[in-house]
This record gives sequence, structure tokens and C-alpha cells, in this order.
Amino acid sequence: MPIQKILFGSPGTGKSHRIVKSIIPSHLRITNNSNIIKTVFHPEYTYGDFVGKLVPFTKAGRVEYKFHPGHFLIALSQAYKNILDNVEDPDNVVLVIDEINRGNSAAIFGTVFQLLDREPNGWSSYFINVTELEILTILELIGVKFKALADNKYEYKFPGETHEVQDYLVFQNRVECLNMDLKQKRIFIPPNLSLLATMNTSDNSIYFMDNAFKRRWDWEFVNIEDDNQRSVVASRRINLYGQDSCAWNDFVDKLNGFIRSHYKTVRKIEDKQIGYFFINEQEINHEHIKNKLMFFVWDSVFNTNRKPLTDLLEMNERDLVTFGQFTQQDVVNTFVHKILQFNV
Repeated sequence: MPIQKILFGSPGTGKSHRIVKSIIPSHLRITNNSNIIKTVFHPEYTYGDFVGKLVPFTKAGRVEYKFHPGHFLIALSQAYKNILDNVEDPDNVVLVIDEINRGNSAAIFGTVFQLLDREPNGWSSYFINVTELEILTILELIGVKFKALADNKYEYKFPGETHEVQDYLVFQNRVECLNMDLKQKRIFIPPNLSLLATMNTSDNSIYFMDNAFKRRWDWEFVNIEDDNQRSVVASRRINLYGQDSCAWNDFVDKLNGFIRSHYKTVRKIEDKQIGYFFINEQEINHEHIKNKLMFFVWDSVFNTNRKPLTDLLEMNERDLVTFGQFTQQDVVNTFVHKILQFNV
């Protein structure tokens, strides 16, 4: 059965790591990189990037256009190709979408949204019609040879076929296993194509996902308090200005406890904590702490109320007005040590 899931949670909780190291090799049993297609959504990512678009290029001084298949079309074609190679037990294919909420998902998926409903056997419940350019691109990616005939018909030759025929409809039986209608240009998502996505719930500049889109996915919350993640980073240390300070995972636990203790003033506190992979370095130094972690604390967690920080550091409000003041060496040292002394 395919997996169609969005992994969500705070930054640094290892969502992408779980997909790459666990779900893909263990659950989907994918070992061939050609069966893994990855993309990242962002504000400028479009339906054309996802499905396909005409791209201009210059050839011999003339501007020509070529259809460039998007990530979804590439993944779909690879899944179809694997079915043709082995109808009974085709290799799985996965399309991985990182940061799915940083793009306008409704606009990016477009009509593909209709394919996300799945039957118990893994096939899409409903078909969509695609353009002739898109259907021909799918066939080309599968390895089908074709040529135009009269009356807007085509002659198709699928991989392994050697004889010539003139009526393209004869080949319709070669795509029954793909649930594809070449004449009507209808396609379905097959059961050997999975879709996996990640979502950082703390992102400020996110696009709204409507309920109709959300309900077509399974959702998995990746919790910060994950013992498996904690054990992976057990050897990582914080080194401040040449001095070994503490274990990274201990510091993360204490920092999250400090953030949670201000649940009355911090909005969406579930999203304001950090995971053990927030800084993914074996040795974490003062530059990592002040430029990434402390900036996150300053800009995202206590951006509307600095009092928890001034109380923690035992500073006057006027002495902690700018981020530059927050990242002075003595303040960085005090911040780390005060967090370690904080009682959850």
C-alpha cells in the first residue's frame, strides 16, 4: 500500500531524517535512487514546476520551446515504468516534498489534487484529464516510442515490442495495467507511488491549507521528546569560546522546558520549541548558538515580550533592547548556563 503522509512538528525534530533513514528504506523498501524524487516547495514554486511547463531555449539563433516535466510527472512516469517492468510486484517510487506549507499547495497541485483520494487497492479513486503534451511526455519517460499518424492519432511502440502496427488502439491493452486511457488522456496515481511531505509548524510565512487538501493526507506528529532522536545526538557537546560547556541534548531539554514555562505569554508554544537536530553539528560552538539558536529565541519565541529573557539573564530591560546586546560573549555564556540551571 502507498504512503501518503505529511510529517509535521517543530524545527529540528528530524522529519526529513525519518523519511530518508526509516520510511523510504524500511517501509517502502526503496534502494534505487532513481525511484526517489525530491522537491522543495517555496513561494515561487508553481504548477509548472510540479507537473510540467514549456521552457524557451535558443537553438541556431532561433527561440524554440521544449516541455520540461515537473517532479510529479517524473515520479508518476517512473512508477508506471516500474509497473511495466514487473506488473505483479513493481518497485515502489516516492515523491518527497520538503516544506510543503512554504508554497501555495492548492495552486501547485492544481488538478492533481483530485488524484490524492485513494482506493483500498492504492489506485486513485478518480482520474484527471491531462494535455496531449503531458500524456506524450509520460509515455516518452516510460520509454514508449510513438509517431503521429493521420486524424490526430499516434502509433505507439512500448518497450519490448518489435513488430509494426498501424492502429494505435491496438496498444491500449498494454496500458490497462497502468489504468491509463490514451485516447481520453486520463491518468491515475498507481499504488506503487507514495507521497511524503514535511512541514515546520513554526514557519511564519506559510500558506493556508484548506481542510479538503488536509484530509487527503495521513498526518504524523514528530515529537520533540523522542528518545531515539536523543540517543542519536548523545555525543554532541556545546563548546563556548573554547570551553566545553555541556551535552547538547541536555541543553535542548532545558531550553524547551524554559520555553514551555512561559505558556501564558508565548503564542503557539508547541511550535516554538526546538528539536535535537535544530543545529546539526557534532560539536556546537558559540557561533552556532548565537547566530542560529539565540536568533530563533529572540526573533520567533520571545519576539513580542523580552521579559522572560531579562528575568533569566538578570538584566535591565534597557540593557537588552537589540539582538546585538543579546549576543555579547558574556551574555551568551550566561544564557547557556542559566538555561542549564533552569528547573523544569
